[in-house]
Amino acid sequence: MDVVFLIGRILLAVLFVMSAVGHFTAADGMAQYAAAKKVPAAKLAVVGSGVVALLGGLSLILGVWIDLGALLLVLFLLPVTLMMHDFWKAVDPEAKQTEMISFNKNLALIGGALILFYFVNVTQSVPLGLTGPLFPAW
Repeated sequence: MDVVFLIGRILLAVLFVMSAVGHFTAADGMAQYAAAKKVPAAKLAVVGSGVVALLGGLSLILGVWIDLGALLLVLFLLPVTLMMHDFWKAVDPEAKQTEMISFNKNLALIGGALILFYFVNVTQSVPLGLTGPLFPAW
């Protein structure tokens, strides 16, 4: 079953690593969109959030301090979800639906990251990981 945990972590993490690549390669365009959504210091926010997503994703893939990596993913997702997918502000029905789908997807990802954090913290093990958890059991 350890391999199932490894596959799950990798599949979850790929989304964030690919997103981070986009944050670095298309930073100017993403910053313009973020500025339109009233994100302060949009370019810095895009690059900074890319770094957080990359570190969190790599943590899961490599199995290095997965508990910290899961919390980094939550740290990435919370502001993105609230600031970039503000469906309650959309007037156009299609835009509203698109933002609501992204908002709900991010809520599910936050839930998955929190479950991963909980599992690793409670068991104090990382199956097929390079390190154990960073944080002691709570």
